[in-house]
Amino acid sequence: MGVFIFGYGYSATATARALHRHDPDLSVIGTVRGGASSAADALRLHAFDGTRSSNFGDDLASATHVLVSIPPDANGDPVLRHHSADLAAARDLRWLGYFSTVGVYGDFGGAWIDETAETTPTSARGRQRVLAEAQWRAFAAERGVPLFILRLAGIYGPGRSTFGKLRDDTAHRIVKPGQVFNRIHVEDIGRITARAAIETLDGTFNLADDEPAPPQDVVAYAADMIGVAPPPEVAFEQAEMSPMARSFYADNKRISNAAIKRVLGIELLYPTYREGLAAILAEERQSTEPA
Repeated sequence: MGVFIFGYGYSATATARALHRHDPDLSVIGTVRGGASSAADALRLHAFDGTRSSNFGDDLASATHVLVSIPPDANGDPVLRHHSADLAAARDLRWLGYFSTVGVYGDFGGAWIDETAETTPTSARGRQRVLAEAQWRAFAAERGVPLFILRLAGIYGPGRSTFGKLRDDTAHRIVKPGQVFNRIHVEDIGRITARAAIETLDGTFNLADDEPAPPQDVVAYAADMIGVAPPPEVAFEQAEMSPMARSFYADNKRISNAAIKRVLGIELLYPTYREGLAAILAEERQSTEPA
């Protein structure tokens, strides 16, 4: 088993770590936007920024499992645009994985939805993801390999949590009545993607936590955990937000994760934001304790 990861970022790193827990000697190779380099955990990194093809030598050609964690653009998926021929020629390819987003669904007025819901995205980003998903399905069908598409909710974890925003005074409690969001801890992304790769799972699945919640409640809960005053509530209509931040509030839905848990026979490590935030805070405090 040799794994090649396009876009060795936050979620891909968690996946590589989970794969190495399964097999410490596993070969994992990835791409980054900057220069090629090496890293721990038997990882070798190539440069690939999505604007032109790169020379990966034999690393991509010999991969058995390929995971794509690079966002699409208006023309679709940059990996397929520049390296579809290389993937088609990969002699031992057994599995493809693609990180997508629950933004492909659009707005459902706060209703519960699963993978059978229609994809009617409200943003350009969501429409680009729908296009990229279709491109990967067509390629996988032609190549004859399983394709695992994971539609991710809002990603959080160590170094990317509400605690950091509270400490640097950038957290906001924006209130839009009835609005909820799902989240997913990065460690759950890593372990579930690793399991899917090992089992060469095929299909499209949601990955979100068990409890969609109003964003202002999460901020207040995190503030209480670290003993700081939460920022004041601000009505959505009066909030100063970037166009991108405001666009997230256009979609309101509750994401079911039942399918992926059933197929893999697995439960989340962090089923709600409460467990996830508690684990992040415990890790932070442990890292600051004297040796």
